[in-house]
Amino acid sequence: MTIEEAQKQVDEWIKTVGVRYFSELTNMTILMEEVGELARIMSRKYGEQSFKESDKGQDLGDEMADVLWVLICLANQTGIDLTKALEKNFEKKNIRDKDRHKENKKLQ
Repeated sequence: MTIEEAQKQVDEWIKTVGVRYFSELTNMTILMEEVGELARIMSRKYGEQSFKESDKGQDLGDEMADVLWVLICLANQTGIDLTKALEKNFEKKNIRDKDRHKENKKLQ
């Protein structure tokens, strides 16, 4: 699935199953909640925290997909073409960071 297809599929789902988009502010808050859920799993799986019984069985990929879903909702609501935005972001990083990471002694 391309990013463009994902944006279209999310939009179609929202308009048919979801009835309508939540407000942009509500979706921004939901995005923060979803990032928090992802962070919780990451801190337990890759960090020093241990899993609580209620954390066990949570799917890291599903949490990442939840973050992506809400981000796509926000892009759709604000008229952002995520494919073009990502392409532009790559261009920016390729110019700005062309040598930055290679010259970073911390990454050697």
